[in-house]
Amino acid sequence: MTLISSRALMNYLEQTTERHIQKAIEDYQNMDRARLLKPARNGGWSIAQCLDHLNGYGRYYYPLMEEKMAAYTKAGETYTGTWLGNYFVKMMDPDTGTRKMKAFKNHLPTPDLDPHEVVSEFIRQQEQLLNLIRIARHRDLNKIKIPISLTKYIKMNLGDTLRFLVAHNERHVRQAELAGNVGNVINVG
Repeated sequence: MTLISSRALMNYLEQTTERHIQKAIEDYQNMDRARLLKPARNGGWSIAQCLDHLNGYGRYYYPLMEEKMAAYTKAGETYTGTWLGNYFVKMMDPDTGTRKMKAFKNHLPTPDLDPHEVVSEFIRQQEQLLNLIRIARHRDLNKIKIPISLTKYIKMNLGDTLRFLVAHNERHVRQAELAGNVGNVINVG
């Protein structure tokens, strides 16, 4: 189990999400359509596909987290990561989860993308996530349970869910950098 202060975790999640917003605004928002849709040299996803994949997760998780947090208003001082949450975060984190993975069928990017709409939705969703993180500062990260997108029967606590989502975002933002040769390119699996 991972025991850390809720404040330290929220600071990290907020800073990382703010960085993702800045990257999308500075690098992708005004990029031309062809470059956003160009597949990576290694045959991987394009920038737009990476962001569309993340948007799919946001469409599932963000409204659900908002609903669950609205029903529970008590704050917690510490956050305890569970074995399941730690496993998913370690697997998704681009620094610790270096194994290449296949996306689940319900999270594959759509074939006909409007890349500028994808980038716009990504920015909106990251701003929504930032707001959710700020609300989560005043909630008990251990008590609120969120069903994972693969099955409603497995739930992670809010802290684990936020850690997973931000690690997943980081993984695919780095993948988008690699696809578009934008900024500091870091190889991910």
